[in-house]
Amino acid sequence: MPFVVVEMWEGRTVEQKRRLVKAITKAMVEEAACKPDHLHVVIHETAKDSWGRAGVLGIDMVEEKK
Repeated sequence: MPFVVVEMWEGRTVEQKRRLVKAITKAMVEEAACKPDHLHVVIHETAKDSWGRAGVLGIDMVEEKK
């Protein structure tokens, strides 16, 4: 029973998460020979004030514009 865990900041819409779960499932079926009804996808959302990188909280990070 494959189990995929996605860790990301909170803030995505339910529709975005639906599309993400669908895309992950499709990739796992095509690339890892999983059966879709056996695959579990769990999304862990974390508040930006509870996640840090390089000694800086997410709420304090300056997002780079590309």
